[in-house]
Amino acid sequence: MAKTIMVVDDSLSIRQVVGIALRQAGYEVIEGCDGKDALAKLTGQKVNLIISDVNMPNMDGIAFLRELKTRPAYKFTPVLMLTTESQEEKKEQGKAAGARAWMVKPFKPEALLAAVQKLTLA
Repeated sequence: MAKTIMVVDDSLSIRQVVGIALRQAGYEVIEGCDGKDALAKLTGQKVNLIISDVNMPNMDGIAFLRELKTRPAYKFTPVLMLTTESQEEKKEQGKAAGARAWMVKPFKPEALLAAVQKLTLA
């Protein structure tokens, strides 16, 4: 059975690039255009990994992560932050909110897939 990954980014082109890479590697993909949209689409189904941007309108990635971790079905879902942010302060906020990994854009699809593989092994 294919593993399901949610991609949350306000950039359609990023969602498409990440989605294509993941689908070619055999994953199912759910897309969210911001934190609020993503939370609305998380209805208790099994999600093996969430890849989220930090800077988004309506609800940013850190707020999304904090809210996500309050939901029992997603408390232990690993989250990879994929963002242009590289400051330690942002990384610390992400880690404190529950992010398991941090990748800076622009990224190489093969590096992303390697990280995804590692995070979905559990």
